[in-house]
Amino acid sequence: MLALRALLSGILIAIISVVSRRYPGLGALIASLPLISVLGMIWLWNDRPDVENMARHSQATFYYVIPSLPMFLLIPMLLRRGIPFPAALAAGCAITILLYLLTVAITARMGVRL
Repeated sequence: MLALRALLSGILIAIISVVSRRYPGLGALIASLPLISVLGMIWLWNDRPDVENMARHSQATFYYVIPSLPMFLLIPMLLRRGIPFPAALAAGCAITILLYLLTVAITARMGVRL
């Protein structure tokens, strides 16, 4: 089952890559769809059909999506300023990690367990 899950997830990533070469906007649209999140929820439900666990997982996914969004603005800004892709990607990942940590801290104060 793990191999099937990995294969299906890999196929989605490959489709996004191939489409993005010719149509960057369409590739971005496909990538922005919560396909991996939905697949993850399906796999999780299949393994553990627990309502509370699924609700917590779905809610946590929401809170983790928000701090990941600035990365998609930072990377193109850095690339357009001449920053090499590996450095721009690293900066985007670093800001996302920092924002994840901040999100965990803020949501904990709000009583939300991630």
